[in-house]
Amino acid sequence: MKKLILMLVAAGVMGLGAPAFVAAQVTQDDTSVAKRAVKTSAKKKRHVSASKKSAQKKVARQTKKPLAKHKQSARVGRVSRQAHASSAQADVTAAPRELRATTHARSLALQSSAVLVQDQQTGEVLYEKNAQAVLPIASITKLMTAMVALDAQPDLHEMLSIGTEDIDTLKGTHSRLTVGATLSREEMLRLALMSSENRAASALSRHYAGGQPAFVAAMNAKARALGLTDTRFFDPTGLTPANVSSPRDLAKMVDAAHHYPLIREFTTTVEDQVNVAGRTQQFHNTNALVKSSAWQIGLSKTGYISEAGRCLVMQAWINSKPTIIVLLDSVGKMTRVGDANRIKRWVEADNFQRLPTS
Repeated sequence: MKKLILMLVAAGVMGLGAPAFVAAQVTQDDTSVAKRAVKTSAKKKRHVSASKKSAQKKVARQTKKPLAKHKQSARVGRVSRQAHASSAQADVTAAPRELRATTHARSLALQSSAVLVQDQQTGEVLYEKNAQAVLPIASITKLMTAMVALDAQPDLHEMLSIGTEDIDTLKGTHSRLTVGATLSREEMLRLALMSSENRAASALSRHYAGGQPAFVAAMNAKARALGLTDTRFFDPTGLTPANVSSPRDLAKMVDAAHHYPLIREFTTTVEDQVNVAGRTQQFHNTNALVKSSAWQIGLSKTGYISEAGRCLVMQAWINSKPTIIVLLDSVGKMTRVGDANRIKRWVEADNFQRLPTS
């Protein structure tokens, strides 16, 4: 109040009226208030901006932590998976052969009960399943029949006749080779191997020095000479389930039979016309794969009786390598063919680990 009186007195001395002085003072005060308001607003804006920047930095820090943890977790996961894969591979490598064979059996689903796939050139086993099982082999027997017949170096043009002794009384199978029909030994051999003609195989054994008993004895002697320890023969046709062998033995037998040019030729002949008792008869190969352009088969033989199931052995070129395939005891009519095709695709894909031979 005193300050205001003094100012009014001063204004009077200076010749200013009281109203004018008051107006001037109010204007000056308004200006000061405005300036202070601007300064306060600027401070608030700077404070808000700083607060926003601080919050953004905090959010960024919080975001980086989970990302870093996620990256670290991913790296740990990759390392863990790599270590697991290496460990699994080491386990397979260190495992005994039987365990590895079981692993491969899972990777190649086959319907045949006993299987062996072998590199013929090196003897290396590519795949096996119950390869030591001793089973009936049905008409796979005829490969041994052919080898024993040819080992005697007979006259292939000699005419042989079908007799009543050649009729199948065990299984009652049918044959178009009627009793009294006469064919050359070579034709008998071709029909026994290509069409699995039981009467032809029986006739070959009867026209052997010493007859059929001597022939069967020679078959077993040949088996022993080849080292076929699981193999036994009781007849030349395979109609008896007493004729048995294992996939490992049969791989050896296929390899031995492959050394006979006529066996290679006759087992892979697609079809043939034969004059039987004055009539031309058409005979076909029992293995449909021999006429497939997808296969290069060097030797083939099928077999079937109820006790043996569907059987198939082959020598074929796969991946430009000679390969022996043994399939025993397939249930379905086409299962052995399906298994052979699956094996071919599997080997071509090189989708296996090499197994040591036994």
